[in-house]
Amino acid sequence: MSNTVETSFAPVTFTEGAVKELIKLKDQQEIADNFGLRVGVEGGGCSGMNYILGFDQKKEGDQEFIIEGIKVFMHKAHQMYLLGMQIDWQDGLNSRGFTFNNPNAASTCGCGTSFSV
Repeated sequence: MSNTVETSFAPVTFTEGAVKELIKLKDQQEIADNFGLRVGVEGGGCSGMNYILGFDQKKEGDQEFIIEGIKVFMHKAHQMYLLGMQIDWQDGLNSRGFTFNNPNAASTCGCGTSFSV
């Protein structure tokens, strides 16, 4: 399954804050080198689809990207929903966590992790 794509064109981007937090999480959780960050979507949530963001092993149908030095796994079918999305890390008084700025979302809900196309 050597389907690694190392290119300047990645389907998603990370802000500097998100990169720092992802590296910190990977180190704190002692994630093995054969794991990567899974970015994807799944059915559910208040708007119809939820974002997936977590460390995982590569699965059948995944493409692998190196984005800002982070190994990212994304199923090919999810790219059409996520193309151009920016993932950020918020660490403020009102909100703390990863946020998803998805230009493909027709609508999002208040939780910020659910969207529709």
